[in-house]
Amino acid sequence: MGYEVLAPQGQFHGKVFAFPARVYYEDTDAGGVVYYANYLRYAERARTEFIRALGVDQHEALQAEDKCGFMVKSLNIEYFAPAILDDLLSVTCEVINLSGARLEMKQEIYCQDKLLVSLIVQLAHVSFSRKRPVRIPEALVNKIESL
Repeated sequence: MGYEVLAPQGQFHGKVFAFPARVYYEDTDAGGVVYYANYLRYAERARTEFIRALGVDQHEALQAEDKCGFMVKSLNIEYFAPAILDDLLSVTCEVINLSGARLEMKQEIYCQDKLLVSLIVQLAHVSFSRKRPVRIPEALVNKIESL
């Protein structure tokens, strides 16, 4: 059995991509709310599905001769309200800056219409084999700019 590419989860609403996530027991802390670091997991999953929804196969990019992908360079996060067990969340992704090897994204996590968390994430597109930043492929830049 070979590697099967999964269909993307979530959808675009104009320039904003929205990814659904459910809060499971393993996501919560002793107080019954989502442990603060787990919001980073939701954000990472949403970014992965954002790239997949653009038609990019990240597994293929990592198998190429010059293995490339995105790494978090910096992150600013602000918490407004907690999520709790069984909440259905919507995690958004919106590119706010794109240049060279850098992609800056605004992400927000909602429960219904209530904003729980806001993140500004700076990503670097890197060659893992050369261990340095490299330009984001033109095809991906074009897809992002066409949103």
